[in-house]
Amino acid sequence: MADGTVRVVVAGVAGRMGGTLVQLISQSSGLQICGGTERAGSPLLGKDGGGFTVVEDLGQAIRQGQGQVVIDFTSPDAAAAHARACAEAGAALVVGTTGLGAEVKEELARAAKRVPVVQSPNMSVGVNVMFKVAAELARVLGPGFDVEIVEAHHRMKKDAPSGTALKLAEEVASALGRGPESLRFARHGQVGERPRPEIGVQALRGGDVVGEHTVFFFGDGERLELTHRASSREQFAQGALRAAAWVAGRAPGLYDMADVLGLKGGGA
Repeated sequence: MADGTVRVVVAGVAGRMGGTLVQLISQSSGLQICGGTERAGSPLLGKDGGGFTVVEDLGQAIRQGQGQVVIDFTSPDAAAAHARACAEAGAALVVGTTGLGAEVKEELARAAKRVPVVQSPNMSVGVNVMFKVAAELARVLGPGFDVEIVEAHHRMKKDAPSGTALKLAEEVASALGRGPESLRFARHGQVGERPRPEIGVQALRGGDVVGEHTVFFFGDGERLELTHRASSREQFAQGALRAAAWVAGRAPGLYDMADVLGLKGGGA
């Protein structure tokens, strides 16, 4: 855009995150909502979504609104098709959907050869700083500290453990020179003594918890806890908007929130 405003299409405008995104974009000075989609059968199809007509096909929404960036918080099942649509239409993509399987991630990687894609298990700015800090703490504290990760979410969340908890575990494991085989997802019965290299990852579900993550570093005679608590979903949307503003006009490639926030390289 000549005035620097980035034109954004929101996938799933009737969802909790979709509705939040539409509202926040309408209040933004640097972003403009130009299109939105909904699934087949939605009563919103064909209706005015706030300056645009809600349609089912993402490619159609991009073309009609001349969208530069698509933000997708819909579902793992839809993410692959949305990635293909963005690649075909030449629109950048920001994916905040969690629980993505290997096939979907491969589709995102293919799309990233043609358009810029930002994908992160958590769009919160605070959580992405937490990823970096957790890795740095693991490096400094060293293998003498036992690491456990506990996450809590609302009863409606479908995947467990959360993508954020898995990312935290991956960051800690990498910092300690350990692989995915070191992750322990459940304990029950006579499990024996805790192996030193083990990294525990546990999930709690209940109520309306937006999202809580704690990394415990257990030493002999001391304990360090790193915690992030989300009190609303708005911070996920705000992070996605920051990513949308950043990714517009970038070269094709697969990026994450660490790229968006400039967290790669250097110390914490």
